[in-house]
Amino acid sequence: MKTAQVGKDIEKAAEMLRNGGLVGIPTETVYGLAANALDEKAVTRIFKVKNRPSFDPLIIHVASLADFQLYVKEIPVNLLKLAEKTGPGPLTLLLPKKDIIPDIVTSGLERVAIRIPNHPLTLELLRQLDFPLAAPSANPFGYISPTRPEHVVAQLGDQLDYVIDGGASEVGIESTIIGIEGDKTVIYRKGGLSIEQIEKEIGKVYVLDHSTSNPEAPGMLKSHYAPNKKVMVYSPNMHFELIDSAKTGFLGFKETIAGVRAENQFILSASGDYSEAARKLFYGLRWLDGLDIDTILIELVPEENLGRAINDRLRRAAAMD
Repeated sequence: MKTAQVGKDIEKAAEMLRNGGLVGIPTETVYGLAANALDEKAVTRIFKVKNRPSFDPLIIHVASLADFQLYVKEIPVNLLKLAEKTGPGPLTLLLPKKDIIPDIVTSGLERVAIRIPNHPLTLELLRQLDFPLAAPSANPFGYISPTRPEHVVAQLGDQLDYVIDGGASEVGIESTIIGIEGDKTVIYRKGGLSIEQIEKEIGKVYVLDHSTSNPEAPGMLKSHYAPNKKVMVYSPNMHFELIDSAKTGFLGFKETIAGVRAENQFILSASGDYSEAARKLFYGLRWLDGLDIDTILIELVPEENLGRAINDRLRRAAAMD
């Protein structure tokens, strides 16, 4: 079975996308599975390759704020200010879509999730195209998101036309999704732009903490980002006599724990740096998932800064309420 070529040939990737192909693209958050967002047949391939439910909408990617006017009806003033202050970067706006965006992209909803990725290769690719890219994370639906090109190849390489090698993702978790509900500014998905950063720019926001089986925005499903192994949330009060230390792994924030073999433990940031922890989160989950173990214990981090988004991903990996 043929595996997708990996390289930095932007012109080749652009030509494949113009012809309805699927390309793995690097972003600062995670790697995306990209197709022409205006080509319904190409977008359908995304859902098929990922085995993604059709009720889970996609994010579209563009090269600049000027491109937004082509695909959305309006941008509220505070969201425009936020995008100008923080972009390009891990921020997605949920906005009323123009009819040019096919319903399959938005799962029939009236708003489209749109963002500007902060990666030089993908920005160059977008500048060469006269259409936006629909691009969810480049992994089978529900599994750990990819932060390196080899992750994309390992999971979907035989179903893609090309993978752009942009190195390791700098942020490591998906973008923050924000929109407007009535008079409230709402965070639909916690992500790589922290709540603190957002509120510094535009004031108080309402954080939507629950997930749903009929999401209004991408990435809102309860069970997501999950390894194949059983995942449990670690507590210092756990009865370790009931745990097989040889068959258990641990994903911790700053320190290792007793009761689990040292070689089966992955620490996100010994210094307690949230950015480093976010950057290493999916890599650590993937590394543990590759070990000869049955169970992964995960440690939640303090609920501040990017810790909120990290915990969101950890809770959904364990399918916690």
